[in-house]
Amino acid sequence: MSPALSAYAALFTAIVLEVIGTTLLQKSAQFTRLWPTLGMAACYLGAFWFLSLTLRTVPVGLAYAIWSGLGIVLISLIGWRVFGQALDPPAMIGIGLIIAGVVVINLFSKSMPH
Repeated sequence: MSPALSAYAALFTAIVLEVIGTTLLQKSAQFTRLWPTLGMAACYLGAFWFLSLTLRTVPVGLAYAIWSGLGIVLISLIGWRVFGQALDPPAMIGIGLIIAGVVVINLFSKSMPH
């Protein structure tokens, strides 16, 4: 596997683990439920480990922009579907702009390994 593909795989894994961890954070009821709390901690630990692997190839600013951007989009969708949290039009426009930013970084940035 190429270094760029490995970096993207590690970053994608980090994002998924962070989103699962954040979902479990909601389910932990402010750390009063043991299993969601332990799952959250394990997911966050794994997410940061995979992010650290990404940083071998991808500059920290770009990796964090993608991590945070896609994390915001995914956790917003989970909040809407799983927790019934509403997204109003300004929120949806903002999420669209975040997606556009991640696409621009990945397609046009010379700093990103391709």
